[in-house]
Amino acid sequence: MKSEFDPINPVAIWLGPIPVHWYGIIIGVGIALSLYIAIRESDRLGLEKDLFADLMIWAIPIAIISARIYYVIFQWDYYSQNPGQIIQIWEGGIAIHGALIGAVLTAIVFARKKGVSFWKLADIAAPSIILGQAIGRWGNFINQEAHGGEVSRAFLENLHLPTFIIDQMYIEGAYYHPTFLYESIWNLLGFILLIFLRKVNLRRGELFLSYVIWYSIGRFFIEGLRTDSLMLTSSLRIAQVISLILIFGALALWFYRKKTGLASKKYDE
Repeated sequence: MKSEFDPINPVAIWLGPIPVHWYGIIIGVGIALSLYIAIRESDRLGLEKDLFADLMIWAIPIAIISARIYYVIFQWDYYSQNPGQIIQIWEGGIAIHGALIGAVLTAIVFARKKGVSFWKLADIAAPSIILGQAIGRWGNFINQEAHGGEVSRAFLENLHLPTFIIDQMYIEGAYYHPTFLYESIWNLLGFILLIFLRKVNLRRGELFLSYVIWYSIGRFFIEGLRTDSLMLTSSLRIAQVISLILIFGALALWFYRKKTGLASKKYDE
């Protein structure tokens, strides 16, 4: 059954000749809300008032750039033939794992220069990061990307999805798994979990490692449904390989830090 509705226009408004894309607006909203939550928590824990805001000034643009570089590297066959599209980030095409690499490296350097614990900063940031990811996936929804394999409209209706989501999943003559939604919900649940774990008062670093494990488990399974995965080989999805590495790496680091006493301080210390 064909959808009777046209897809959502990816351009929200025009500022003269300049298009303002929904993708950028949604990413911006996610960043702003995430930053607000992180600043409030850092203030509650008694950190320097502008410390986290200063970190985000560096971490956010570097994360976005590294996310794009990561994506372009693994799609180089295409971008080498279309170099003008490399900077067109508003069309989509950023990789969360690339963003995490950029953000973590930035935070490590920043923490050393400021003389604060990287793990404390990472713990504060963890709920904000996963909330930003939950919001950001709706940019993929607008662009009709990051979807799964073909399904029927009846399948989507049986999920009790709003009509506007079902209609937007009608792409070039077929309906598709709304994997953006699956991951957004998984990340939102992760955000709630991490906020709860703040009250449990884990050892320093364990909240961030909990985020890595939770996100990676969901990403591993959801990635298996997607049709646009970055591939390491013809049958090996890069995101699934990275997710497995992160899960086992985070677990190993968790137990190592406990065994060696590196995780002696609590989250709020």
